[in-house]
Amino acid sequence: MAAPVNFDNGQIDEILVDWLDALREQAVDAIVVLGPNPMAEEDLRMVVAVHPPRLQEAANVLAQSADFGKPWRESEAPLVVWQSLAKAAFLSENRWRRIWLGLGYQTVVRVEFSLPGDRAFECFLFSPREMHERTEAALLAWSTLNIWPLLRRAIAQAQSPLSPRERECLSLAFEGLTAQDSAQRMGLSVRTVTYHLANAMRKLQVDNKLAAVRRACWFGAI
Repeated sequence: MAAPVNFDNGQIDEILVDWLDALREQAVDAIVVLGPNPMAEEDLRMVVAVHPPRLQEAANVLAQSADFGKPWRESEAPLVVWQSLAKAAFLSENRWRRIWLGLGYQTVVRVEFSLPGDRAFECFLFSPREMHERTEAALLAWSTLNIWPLLRRAIAQAQSPLSPRERECLSLAFEGLTAQDSAQRMGLSVRTVTYHLANAMRKLQVDNKLAAVRRACWFGAI
C-alpha cells in the first residue's frame, strides 16, 4: 500500500480562491486539481486541492474514476477537453458525472499537464451553466495555462519532502548530469552531491536516482 501523502494546502487554497474569484464572470464556481500519488507505484490519482471545500467527496469520486486516466493519456487526445456532464451522465461508469450533475453543474473543462511515467496533473473547472461556444472553453483553458506555473510551485512547496539542495541535485540529474558534473555546476564536492541524492532517495522511498527523479516530478518539485 502506498504511503499517505500529507501536506499543508494553505497557499494552494489561497491561489484557488483568487483564481475562482477571477472566473466568476465566466460562470465557473468550482475547481478540482488532481495529481498522481507520488509514493505509489500504481497509477493512482489523488485530490491535490478542491474549492469550495464542500465538494471534497465529489472530487474524491472523480479521482477514483477511470476517466481521463492512463487510457486517455495513451490516446492522441488534446491537452484540453470540454464536456457537457449531462450527455454522458447516464453511463454506469460515469458516476462522478452524475454526482456533479446532481450538485448543479452542467459543464466541465479539463486541462492536463503531463508528467513522466504516464502520470499527470489535471485541473477541472466546473460551471453550473451549459457552455455552447468553443471560445468559452478556450478562455478557461487559457486561464488555467496562465495560473499553472504559480499553482505548480505551490503544490511542490506543500507536497515535496525535499530540501532545496536535494531538489537542485535531482533537477540536474533530470538534465542528464552526473554527480561529478552536478558538483562542478553547484560548486560542491562530489561527495556532498552524492549525500544529497542519497537523502532524496531515502525521503522518496526509492533505491535509485532515476526513480527519485521520477517521483520528484510527480510531486511537481522538478
